Order: sequence, then C-alpha cells, then structure tokens
Amino acid sequence: MNPSAVWTRTAASGTATVVLGLVVVWGFFQSLNDNFLSARNLSNLLLQIAVLGTLAVGMVIVLILGEIDLSIGAIAGVSAAVLAQLITGHGWPAWAAIASALLLGAAIGVLHGTIIAAVGIPSFIITLAGLLVWQGVQLWLVGDGGQIPIRDSAIRSIASSYLVPAFGWVLAVLVIAGFAGVRLLRRTRRVRNQLAVRTPAAEAATVAGVAVVVLAITWTLNSYFGIPWVFVLLLGLAAAGGVLMTGTNFGRHVYAIGGNREAARRAGIPVRRTVVLVFALISAIAALAGIIEASRQFSASNALGGGTLQLNAIAAAVIGGTSLFGGRGRVHQAVLGALVVGSVQNGLDLLGEPAAVKNIATGVILVVAVVLDALGRRRRAL
Repeated sequence: MNPSAVWTRTAASGTATVVLGLVVVWGFFQSLNDNFLSARNLSNLLLQIAVLGTLAVGMVIVLILGEIDLSIGAIAGVSAAVLAQLITGHGWPAWAAIASALLLGAAIGVLHGTIIAAVGIPSFIITLAGLLVWQGVQLWLVGDGGQIPIRDSAIRSIASSYLVPAFGWVLAVLVIAGFAGVRLLRRTRRVRNQLAVRTPAAEAATVAGVAVVVLAITWTLNSYFGIPWVFVLLLGLAAAGGVLMTGTNFGRHVYAIGGNREAARRAGIPVRRTVVLVFALISAIAALAGIIEASRQFSASNALGGGTLQLNAIAAAVIGGTSLFGGRGRVHQAVLGALVVGSVQNGLDLLGEPAAVKNIATGVILVVAVVLDALGRRRRAL
C-alpha cells in the first residue's frame, strides 16, 4: 500500500479514537454530576485548557521532530515574569511587553536548539538543565514577594473576554466551512494521486457530525457568556501550526527528520537549522502560554509554569495521537489531547477528588495512549 495512504488512514483513525474517548469521558462525568456539561462548566473547561493546549501545540511539533522539551513550563514562567516586570515595574505598553516576552522565549529556544544541534547533546538533558536555569531566573525576577500584580486592562482581558453571541455563530460557521474545505482539498489531492478515498456519503456524514457538535457547543456557550476569546486564540494557533506543518517545506522537513534523521540529512535537508527553528518555535509558544496564564491570574508568580504543567503538555500531545518516537502527529491533536486531560481533571474537581487522583488518572491515560502507539507502530512494521 502507498505510504501516504497508510499515513492518512492512521491519522484519521487516531483522531476518531481520541474523539470517541472524549465522548466517553464527557458521558461518564455527566452521569456522575449533572453540572459537567452545563454552559458554565464547559466555559470554565475551555479557559482551563488554554495554557495546556497552547503548550501542547508546541510539544506536538517538537515530538514530531523526534525530540522533547522539558523546559517549556519554566520558559512560560520566566516570560510571564518579564512581561510583569516591564508593565508594572517600567510602565511599558502592553504590546511592547508582550512582544518582548515572545522574543525572549524565541531567544531561549534558539539557545537550546543551537546547543542540541551543534554539540549533539540529547534534548532531554539540555531542556532539563534549561528547566532548572529558567526557574531560577523566574524566582529572581519575581522576587521575595512571590508575585508581581498586573493591572494593565489589555493584558487582563486576554483570558477574561468572550465573543459576543453573533461573533460566536460566525466563528462556528467558519470552523465548519474550514473543516469541510480541508476535507475537500484532501479528497481532491488523493483522487489526483490515484489513492483510495471515502465515499461522498461518508465524507458528508463526517462534516455533518462535526457541524452538529460545533453548533451545539456554540449554542451552549452562548447561553452563558459566550466563547472565551482565549480559546479562539488557541484554535487560531493550532490552525496556523497545522498549515505550517503540512503546507510548507519547513513542516515537511520536520516530519522527515523525525521519521529518519540520517535519511533526511542525506536527502539534503538542513537538519541542524531545522532543529534550531523548532526549538525557537516551541519556546515562543511557551512564552505565549505564560502570557495567557499571567492574564488568567492577573499576576506573574513563582508558581506560574511549575508543577506538572510541562508533563501534562507531553501527555496531551501523546494522548491526542502524536508519537513519542517522532515523525508522526498532527497539530490539531494537541487541542483534542488537552481537552481529554482537561476534562478528566475538571470532572474529578467537580467530584471533589484530590490532586493525587487527578495525577493518577492522567498517568493511566498516558500509559494507555503510549501502549496503543507502540502497538500501532509494531503492526505497521509487519
């Protein structure tokens, strides 16, 4: 069978499995607590996964490369601290502080990527060292007070604003139209390459199913405050990442390097440069996550970006269907994985379960996802 056909079928199957798992999770918690699928809780869920989903988008890209980044939580924390210092301590306008925080994140990524690519040290070691270094810088920037309050209204509104209902419906229509357009383009490309395609009826049923879910969620959220603006930002980031990874030479190079680094090098792909660019990208995305979390908390604190955040980002990427072995994954799977992880944690919160139970549940789901990935790789190798 043509490798492209195998890849497309595998990706579609993986996404369908995650969606089915999400439906099961939602149904389970709704049966235990009637408030789980309420408009208020769904809105809170989307706010809660904004940071996790943002980090997971970057993690998907670096995992496809066949690398890993353990420092993204610390980068988010130090970027938020710089943002708060520039706004509160030096009176910078919001746009300049945000740009500076993003540039700092990208610069950190360039540093990490350059060491990894030039010296050949495993990314696990370099980013683990980065985790310790940037956490220390974050503690130094925040100071003895433990947090820096942010009173700038533009920053605070990032994670506390909602689309008005009319714009929510417009967004829903655009999402449905975009999904249908992507399916149509993919079908046209496969027909042109003489690959197997689904029947028109099956494609129409898929689009109709997505449309029903999107419209139902939009209606539910509009009955509360509306769609959180920060979730729109996450969807935009995932869409941009998807275009970057599937529609550009850079994205194709990342997939090639993750699939077989030596073969990619021999094919003339600039491996070192691509590695540096990927780490710069994921660090800039981590800085964006730090900005979002600072907006949610109205401050930059010592705890921002700490705990199990980066581990949950890895879990979200893998649960969404991205392979830990490199060369396989889709950016939109980051959002699905974040929804699964966030839904489990949110549901356990509603049931009054402690943090220990949430960590155990997330770990079990991660192990299941990795086992399924390993079994799938073994089956395709036969």
